[in-house]
Formats: sequence, C-alpha cells, structure tokens
Amino acid sequence: MRPPACTAPDEGAPLTRISLLYIEQRINLYLRFGCPLRDYQVDRWRRCAVFPPARVFCRIRWETNDYGTTRWQLMVLQSGRPEESMQRVRGVRPGAHILLNAEGERQVRATLARIDAIEAQRIDPADVSPAYWRLLHNRLAARQPLPTYDAERHAAWLVGRALQ
Repeated sequence: MRPPACTAPDEGAPLTRISLLYIEQRINLYLRFGCPLRDYQVDRWRRCAVFPPARVFCRIRWETNDYGTTRWQLMVLQSGRPEESMQRVRGVRPGAHILLNAEGERQVRATLARIDAIEAQRIDPADVSPAYWRLLHNRLAARQPLPTYDAERHAAWLVGRALQ
C-alpha cells in the first residue's frame, strides 16, 4: 500500500510541473521529498516531475561558480488547483503555494536537519502538516528557535485532515 502522499489523483485533475536540472559542478535543482505522479527525462541535464493538486514536495536549488557556492535555496511547496491563487515560482508551472522558503546556507542546513528528524520518526515529510512548514518558515525568518515535529503533532494533523 502506498502512503497517502503517493495516492493516485482524480482523473482529469490539473497537474503541476516541476523543472529539475543537474549540471555537474554548476547547478543542482532536485526534489528532496515528495512523490511525483510522473518523473521523466527531458534531455541530458533536465528532468520534469509532475504532481497532482494538493501534494507537498521540497525542491532544493544549489548553484556554484569557479569561486564557490553562490546560492542555497530550499522550498517546500504545495501544488494547487487552477481556481486557487498561487505564487509564481521559477520552474514550477503553473505555480504553487509556498509553505517554506529557506535561503542561504544557515537556513537550508537548519531546515534539512528538521526534515532528517521527521524522517527519523518514520514520518514522510510530504505528509507533514502544511501549517508546520509555514511555522518553520516564519521562525527561520525571525531567527527564532525552530519547532520540532513529533508523532503527537502528526497524529493530530492526520485526525484533523480525516475530519475535513
């Protein structure tokens, strides 16, 4: 049985396309978590991942030049529906809801540590409450202590989601 994040979408549901890229020693744009409906190779360097509505996924962007790393970015996004307002994100068509945007080495490493801690509890980060990702984003921006996500918080989220 597939976890809830990987269940099949409704037939005819609009899809969100995520452009991914890898050029050795220059740029790596990849998914850290999330379960795409499809993932296909475009050419030698580019791939495309396709998500149905309401899926949560994490995209990491790392760029470098001859002098070192120039960009660290981690975004937790949620695919949307055409009737919803969504933020425009480069490489995400038609757009997505930005749940978390971490920029710079310090924020990205702190967020990756939280993702690792969630996975250590055998919780799929794609199934984590969107409210947690927003809270984590706000705490990062305010340079406040980062909240933990535990099994109790996750169980409460799953019960609330089931009641909707």
